[in-house]
Amino acid sequence: MTDTNAMIEHLDALFVECFHIEVPSSDTDLLETGILDSLQFVELLLQLEQRFGFRIRIDDIALDDLRTLARIARLVVAKAGKAGAPAAPPPLRAAN
Repeated sequence: MTDTNAMIEHLDALFVECFHIEVPSSDTDLLETGILDSLQFVELLLQLEQRFGFRIRIDDIALDDLRTLARIARLVVAKAGKAGAPAAPPPLRAAN
């Protein structure tokens, strides 16, 4: 399994845990389909920063980088690699 595939699985679990949303596929457009609203989008950015330990500067990314789980996974893997962060995502908290 590649880092990107593992990250897609981790992001899918993050969506269930944080937003109570099951994303139909890794290529589903989260914005166009309305799966994420503007507040959830901001929360997603916060979750990515907190869980993976890097800052996402809006000036450094394109909105298209955040449209699908697959694109988000590629962004996180690339950012984590540049930051020297571990390739494996941190474990999700157990649901209560």
